[in-house]
Amino acid sequence: MHSIRTLIASAVLAATGLAHADSSTYALDPSHTFVTFEAKHFGTSTFRGRFDKKKGSVTLDKAAKTGSVKVTIDPASVSTGVGALDNDLKSKDFFNAAEFPAVEFAASKFSFDGSKVKTVEGTLTLLGKTLPITLNATNFNCYESPLLKREVCGGDFETTLQRSQWGMGYLAPTTVADNIRLLIQVEAIKQ
Repeated sequence: MHSIRTLIASAVLAATGLAHADSSTYALDPSHTFVTFEAKHFGTSTFRGRFDKKKGSVTLDKAAKTGSVKVTIDPASVSTGVGALDNDLKSKDFFNAAEFPAVEFAASKFSFDGSKVKTVEGTLTLLGKTLPITLNATNFNCYESPLLKREVCGGDFETTLQRSQWGMGYLAPTTVADNIRLLIQVEAIKQ
C-alpha cells in the first residue's frame, strides 16, 4: 500500500514538473509595443494618446495555460500630438506624473481558448490606487522571429476603464469622458 501511495505521489510530482517545464520569460519589445488610450471629447470626437516609455516582462507556460505579466508605464511620456494637452495630462488634474511617476499593470491569471490567450486578469495601479482590471485579447500569436532567431509572442489587448475610480475625475464626464478605452498592442521576445 505504501509503495502505491509513493508511486502515485511521484506521478503527481512528475506531472506537475512537466506542466511547468514549458514556462518561459519574455521581455517586452518596446519597438513593437504600444499603449494607447481613447476618450470622447464633449461627446463628439475621440481624442487619442499614447505612452512612449514602457517596460515589462511576461512569463508564459503554454502547456499549463498559465502566465504572469508586469508592465510599467511612465505617465510623463504621454503623447497626444498636442503639446498643451500633453502638459495638461501630466498635471495634477490627470496623471500627476511628478508625484506618481509610474503606472503599473500586474497580472497572474490568464485564460486561454485552445493555445490562444483570451483574457488577462490583474490590477492597475494609477495615482497610487490599485484596482482590478481584465484585458481582453482580440488577437494573440507566437512565431519564430527570422531576425532574432527567438520566439516572439504577442497580441492586441483592450479594456474600458472608468478613470474616476482611480481618482482621475477632473472634467468628467461632460468635457472628457469618464470611460477610457485602453488598447495595448504588445510583442515580447523570449529570453
